[in-house]
Amino acid sequence: MTDRLDTLLGAMIAHNAGDPKRIQHFIKVHALARYIGLEEGLTGAELETLEAAAYVHDIGIRLAEKQYGYSNGRLQEELGPPAAEELLSRLGFPEDLTRRAAWLVGRHHTYSGIRGADYRILVEADFLVNLFEKNAPREEIEAVRERIFRTETGRELCRTMFGLD
Repeated sequence: MTDRLDTLLGAMIAHNAGDPKRIQHFIKVHALARYIGLEEGLTGAELETLEAAAYVHDIGIRLAEKQYGYSNGRLQEELGPPAAEELLSRLGFPEDLTRRAAWLVGRHHTYSGIRGADYRILVEADFLVNLFEKNAPREEIEAVRERIFRTETGRELCRTMFGLD
């Protein structure tokens, strides 16, 4: 498992060559997703799926920018899954893991109808990083925490990271 994930990390760094902000973004999302996943009891294939999805969750950004000149959540969800599936398959990830990770990539900006711990945790980890990176105001952070966060670990991380009461 670790060898595949390490290989995936290298591939995603190469995919985002010259863009340290994006590289650091997916590394932070991965680290938080892994931490939340472990604290919430994920193991084995479910944890590996979450970790792989965290690495590739924004794989559609460059494709959208190249094709459309901009990138938004909808385009990422549309263009990301095929790219994620191709990369994960090429790197030897199991078919079921590849399909689920690509499915998560296709929904990581959709916050209604979240099903599955891996989906929930990916969304929470991405929000933690995005709120920090955009220097979100306290009111927005508190609103997102109430509206989006459901895992105990994610809620506590949000509270601790942003100094919420």
